[in-house]
Amino acid sequence: MTGRLAEIEGRIAGIGQLGTVVNAMRGIAAARAQQARNQVAAIDAHAGMIAGALGRALSLLTEVPRDSGGGRGRRAMVLFGAEQGFAGAFNERVLDRAAAELEETDLFLIGTRGIMLARERGLAPRWTLEMPAHTPAIPTLAERIVETLEAPIAAGEITRLDAVFAHWRPGGGTEMTHRPLLPFDYAAFSLTATREPPLVHLAPTVLLSELVGDYIHAQLCNAALHAFAAENEARMEAMAGAHSQIERQMTELEALRRRIRQEEITAEIIELSSGEAAARDAAG
Repeated sequence: MTGRLAEIEGRIAGIGQLGTVVNAMRGIAAARAQQARNQVAAIDAHAGMIAGALGRALSLLTEVPRDSGGGRGRRAMVLFGAEQGFAGAFNERVLDRAAAELEETDLFLIGTRGIMLARERGLAPRWTLEMPAHTPAIPTLAERIVETLEAPIAAGEITRLDAVFAHWRPGGGTEMTHRPLLPFDYAAFSLTATREPPLVHLAPTVLLSELVGDYIHAQLCNAALHAFAAENEARMEAMAGAHSQIERQMTELEALRRRIRQEEITAEIIELSSGEAAARDAAG
């Protein structure tokens, strides 16, 4: 076997191993995306229950609050980027979408890879957190976001809060979603009148405040799950492109290997034929 053929064989083996890794990453991303999509429905059901409770709690008040914010505080944006690499231009799209809204905004950036790219662009997030590697940790992430923002919101330093995250549309790729969280829109919740008022152990205003916090937590969980699914969908797309490229390279290398091998066989036949002819000439 010639050195050239050995080189081609080595390249084929190396690309084959890379293909195995790509397929594994693609499978993991698919499983994680599906898990996140399934859990979005559960979070939405949970948020719906809280919304119903909010409606009943509002019916206990003599006057519906106009909002939960106001004043001249700053705006904060919770932006969900990617935690891991190999997700194509996912982080670029996320940061490009948010760029126009970052003036006079305190940025709370989630996702290690997104944080790295933001700093490369000269952005300085006020707060950062890692995106969990697995969806069961999403509620804990939402709790940490709420805990971090609780003090500046209570002090009136922040009066507006928005969540911005990627939402994957089948066949349409990544779309960005902007979700206002504060000031809280009480008008979006219909008052639920009942014959008997609900049995409560808290003052109506305290109960309402607790339910608002729970609802915002649920909305952050929803946003994080959508971002988690979108990141993994983007990774699946990137790995599908890599898989196609690997297949093309393998096809080209296999064809090259066959051609080189055929050339070697032809050269061997010619050499054997020439040797036989020379032997006959010598004998004659």
